[in-house]
Amino acid sequence: MHIPDGFLSTPVWASLDAAAIPAVGYFVRRTQAGFDEARAPMLGVMGAFVFAAQMINFPVGVGTSGHLVGGALLALTLGPYAATVVMTAILVVQAFVFQDGGVTALGANVLNMAVAGVWLGYLPVKIAGSRSRVAVFLGGWLSVMAGALLATLELSLSRVAPNGPLFALMLGIHAVTGLAEGAITVAALGAISRLSPKFVFHGEAG
Repeated sequence: MHIPDGFLSTPVWASLDAAAIPAVGYFVRRTQAGFDEARAPMLGVMGAFVFAAQMINFPVGVGTSGHLVGGALLALTLGPYAATVVMTAILVVQAFVFQDGGVTALGANVLNMAVAGVWLGYLPVKIAGSRSRVAVFLGGWLSVMAGALLATLELSLSRVAPNGPLFALMLGIHAVTGLAEGAITVAALGAISRLSPKFVFHGEAG
């Protein structure tokens, strides 16, 4: 789902970079204002876990693979504001250190995965509660599909491929990887809850 350099047209990536900067600044301020310091160690633990998990690919079909995105899992352990900040930090390190995702496309990747992916992943649980496995699973699936849909729209605006095949391929692949994301999110959140229920985020994000 990480968009590399050279795939987005200059007007598209420049506009998204410009939009991402104040958006991330807002989430940083909200995190600083409302984050419980007792949960601070979870920032590093969950950030490291998602960072490592994103490096592990699993096969989806012939010539394609997927990996955990982790937006919903971060939102359900850290809260959506802090999760957005942590996911942004992960994407920055991946882009600048590991060349996983483009530097010019960083704004697009942040908006796709750290904003839309995190908040769409949090939405079903905000509605139904973290005890609903269906909501947790749906959150994981939605977090992948939200990022995939936005990435596809951005690539379409940049005219990198015909729209019909592009949408079918991108959304089809990520619909499958979203199922794996949902299952992993349910399993990971269940394990975390059994280890210590206090690590599961039950607060309100307004």
